[in-house]
Amino acid sequence: MRIAFVITELNPGGAERCLTEIAIGMADNTNEVRVYSLGSPPIPHKAMFVDRLSSHGISVTFLNLDSAWHFLQARRELRKLLRAFQPALVQTFLFHANVIGTLAAKDAGVDICVGGIRVAQTHRIRNQVERRVVKKMQRVVCVSEQVQAFSHRCLGTEAPQTCVIPNGVDVPQFSSALPIAWHTLDWDDESMVTLFVGRMHPQKGLELIQEQIDLLAPPGSNRRVLLIGEGPLESKIDHWTRQVGLDRVKRLPWRANIGAWMRASRVLVLPSHYEGMPNVVLEAMAAGLPVVCSNVEGSSELLAHCPDDQLFESGDSDAMARQVKRFLDDAALSRDRGQRNQSRARTDFSIPTMVDRYRTLYRDLISRPN
Repeated sequence: MRIAFVITELNPGGAERCLTEIAIGMADNTNEVRVYSLGSPPIPHKAMFVDRLSSHGISVTFLNLDSAWHFLQARRELRKLLRAFQPALVQTFLFHANVIGTLAAKDAGVDICVGGIRVAQTHRIRNQVERRVVKKMQRVVCVSEQVQAFSHRCLGTEAPQTCVIPNGVDVPQFSSALPIAWHTLDWDDESMVTLFVGRMHPQKGLELIQEQIDLLAPPGSNRRVLLIGEGPLESKIDHWTRQVGLDRVKRLPWRANIGAWMRASRVLVLPSHYEGMPNVVLEAMAAGLPVVCSNVEGSSELLAHCPDDQLFESGDSDAMARQVKRFLDDAALSRDRGQRNQSRARTDFSIPTMVDRYRTLYRDLISRPN
């Protein structure tokens, strides 16, 4: 069976990690797998997924089309590539790939297109465009039940067309990571750190952390806040951290060894306004970390085993701060929730489980009569 995976780009991210694991899991003696990225290759120190795919013998092709203005060119070039490969099935990830990949696949005569909806983002124009394209998909995979409900409501999909396959996480990679030493940031090694990992983007609710910085990292205490990530808000965030004081809060650019930073932290905080199924929460769970996360798409499904002290209503910075403070104040509670989170990640969200679900879906679709 020939399978083509199409994604918008291959920079580090949740969808990109998911595609990488599925492609590797599907590449065996019975399947030929190829990956197509609409965008350009990532810079070398962010090419971890490209390197992994290549090390497993999976061909990765970059169309080097990084602007929406290249829509028609991307569709033409991808159509040529798919006609040459002749896959039995095309799986797309993320908005631009869902649109361009599906249209190009149908142009190339591919019978089976599977879309991937990974975030519940209400955006009128995008939703209208994607609503038209999903009609050409034989199946739409949603990462959570709440994203599935979003796809029914905003994209016009119907229940038989959609299915839910949650993300997976490599638990050993995170559970065995060696904790970073805080003196590398000129902080005391006994610091109690609240960690945020994600894009510096309005979606992530960073203003809630800013509002509560005096409770999360009081002046003169050993409590700190560390933000790891890049994005459009990074210059404003950097200015804010200097105003507050780098002895209390810092931002670091993206890090490949995020498990090491998680293992050294006391709690992960994620105050997003919307998500799909936040990979960073899964990774924190795998690392054995308690989580304080806004109750948005996917988070309640990940944390269903311990929701009361790990979820808060989106936008409620007071509730967020109270929950973080409980974990900072109570080491035993932090250990207990971290252990429960890790057990849940290992049992229900392993990479092999995720890959098996995609494999079953693909086999079922291909075995059906036209």
